[in-house]
Amino acid sequence: MTPQAQDRRAMLRSELLGLVREQVTDEAIESQIETLLAEILADDPAVEPQPVVIDQQPPDQRIVVTGIGVVSPFGVGLEPFWSGLTAGRSAIGRITFFDPSSYPCQIAGQANDFQPQAFMDAKEARRMSRASQMAVAAARMAVEHARLPLERMDRDEVGVLIASGTTSMPDVEQAAATLLQRGGMKISPFFIPAALPNMPASQVAIQLGLRGYTTAICTACAAGAQAIGEAAEVIRRGDAEVMLAGGAEAPITALSLGAFCVLRALSTRSNDEPARASRPFDALRDGFVPGEGAAVLVLERLSSAQQRGAPILAELIGYGVSADAYHVTAPDPDGEGAALAMRRALHHARISPQQVDYINAHATSTPAGDIAETRAIKQVFGEYAYSVPISSIKSMIGHLTAAAGAVEAVATILALHHGVIPPTINLEHPDPECDLDYVPNVARSSALQVAISNSFGFGGVNAVLVFRKVM
Repeated sequence: MTPQAQDRRAMLRSELLGLVREQVTDEAIESQIETLLAEILADDPAVEPQPVVIDQQPPDQRIVVTGIGVVSPFGVGLEPFWSGLTAGRSAIGRITFFDPSSYPCQIAGQANDFQPQAFMDAKEARRMSRASQMAVAAARMAVEHARLPLERMDRDEVGVLIASGTTSMPDVEQAAATLLQRGGMKISPFFIPAALPNMPASQVAIQLGLRGYTTAICTACAAGAQAIGEAAEVIRRGDAEVMLAGGAEAPITALSLGAFCVLRALSTRSNDEPARASRPFDALRDGFVPGEGAAVLVLERLSSAQQRGAPILAELIGYGVSADAYHVTAPDPDGEGAALAMRRALHHARISPQQVDYINAHATSTPAGDIAETRAIKQVFGEYAYSVPISSIKSMIGHLTAAAGAVEAVATILALHHGVIPPTINLEHPDPECDLDYVPNVARSSALQVAISNSFGFGGVNAVLVFRKVM
């Protein structure tokens, strides 16, 4: 190493130590500083996983996940969801909600087992959109899973942040048909209350009697992840003690299918073999497969969870958001915006890329998107990008749009909890431009401590969550 490089290393070391000394012990940070310096100076690129720094934040500043509820194309609840993922099964099938035969894409990930009456009064269910019904169901399951004693809590301090995207497509479709056939005065009085994008969040608050901070996020396919990240910030700044956060989407209608088909965003090659249609990173991928579902997480401070003896599933240690500023539907081909979101999330988590053990990819099975994400990962992770396992559960359940980030956060947390990485199924024909380790076709056991979940949406919004296993 030249004297100039030695001087630069010494200067950077001093600055980095000054930044972290107040929050992390010298012993814990030493090896990471050396790794970071080597990466910055490019004299020793790190390709092996690095040990995780023990967080020195006080427990009342650390946000943990204590409960999860999920409705997915695999079924209702965690057990069918996780068993389906780890078995590498596809939940994609021919659309049965309507006749899709006139559309180039005729398949989807339908939540066929979902029965709203299992979670709410039938009269209330009829007044809600399907997305709101699934949000309420997921919220009830999450509260039960977290052993959250709502009846003894101050419900002014329990908030809701649920993402939605295409709002209530079935209700929009029905209202439009009524308008054309019978006139505007015959439209259901429940149409507007069902179709508003805040209704999944508001219905959760109404059904559970929660009076705390409540809002919705509508950033397309990044929304579910953003809802979780922003909910953690709500707790950190003191606006709530507990947040129910996630996403819900029910976009499988003729209107939605037609709209996505004319965008040429959907897979059209495998209508006769639906299970083989969604194939992220595969050379024969030709678009995403729509899906529906919901996921809700219970977030609270570590100190609160410990005090009440709650199950602690994972800690949310990082969150990053960015914009591509490129195109309304196409990703930045170089992945610059996605890379920025990942860097911000890792920065907030105070970890290096080499401390990430698994990446739950956004990877929708579109030709452009999967390449852009691969390039973004390479930008952030360098040579280590070729070592870190990456997978996309969209290969099995399709793309749940606004709910995708929340459902995939659940998969990421379960991967940490069980030490098993779900596979990317249908990865049979390697794409030379997608040349990383995508855990093809078979789940993989691995000792995981830290994982990230990527979510990138139309309009160029990127959101990344970083989770850590809590020992």
